[in-house]
Amino acid sequence: MRILVEIEYQGNQFLGFQIQQQGRTVQQQFEKILKRMHKRHIRIHPSSRTDRGVHAYQQYFHFDTELQIENSKWQYAMNSALPDDIYVKSVQHVDEDFHCRYDCVGKRYRYKVYQAKHRDPFQSGLKTYIADSLDLNQMNEAAKRFIGTHDFTGFCSQKTEVESKVRTLYQSEIVKTDEGFDYIVTGSGFLYNMVRVLVAFLIEVGKGKRSPEEIPQLLEEKNRNKIPFTAPSEGLYLEKVYLSDKALIKDFGDEIKIHYKKSLQND
Repeated sequence: MRILVEIEYQGNQFLGFQIQQQGRTVQQQFEKILKRMHKRHIRIHPSSRTDRGVHAYQQYFHFDTELQIENSKWQYAMNSALPDDIYVKSVQHVDEDFHCRYDCVGKRYRYKVYQAKHRDPFQSGLKTYIADSLDLNQMNEAAKRFIGTHDFTGFCSQKTEVESKVRTLYQSEIVKTDEGFDYIVTGSGFLYNMVRVLVAFLIEVGKGKRSPEEIPQLLEEKNRNKIPFTAPSEGLYLEKVYLSDKALIKDFGDEIKIHYKKSLQND
C-alpha cells in the first residue's frame, strides 16, 4: 500500500531534503525511522527537494509499505522518533498509482526579509537581513512582470540540468510586513535556485540598480550572467504544495490554464 505523509520543517540545520553521503537531511531522518520499522530500507519520494537551509510549511512524500498500521499510529510513530525541527502533520493512504512528484501541479514559495538598523540574532536562519532602504512599489511592479509562461533560463542556476526551462507563474508579488517584506510566488514548477535568483533580482530593483523594464529582454536573452546574484537560502519557505488541479483553480480561478507537464518539474 502507498502512504502519503504531510510534513513541515525548519531547514537551517539540514543540508537539504535529499539524502547525501554525509550530513543531516530530511530524507535521511525519515528513511532511518522507516528502516527501523520495516527491518529493511524504505525509499521515500518527495513532492519537492528543498536546498540547504530552506524551510517548509508544507511538504509531502510518499512511500510503499506492507505494514498494516492506522494513519494516526503512523503519525505518532514518526513524530515520536523525529527531532524537534521536523513534524508530521498528517498521514493518509493513497492509490497505488499516485506519485508525489508527478501528481504535483504547483507550488507556492514565500521568501522572508527583515530590515532593521542591525542584525537580529533571533531572526538568524529564519529570515534574510537587508539593511538597505528598498522601493517596494518598484519591486512589486517588477515581480508582477514574471507572471505568465516564460523561459526562465536566465533566472535559475547554471547547474540546472533539465532540457526545458519553461515555467508558468500564477502569482508573483511583494507583500509589505511589519519587519520588511515577503515575496510570494506560485507556479506550475520551479527550476534549481529559481526563486532565490528572482528574489536577488527584485532586491536589485528595490535598490535602484535594476529596472522592471529590463525583465522582458532578460527573459528573452536567457543569459544567467546578466543576473549574477542568488539570495540566501535562510529566507526561503516552501509554503504550499498543490496535489490537484482543483486546489490550484480554487486559489487562482477557473480562467487559468494549468500548464503542468511531468517532464518540466525539477525542484
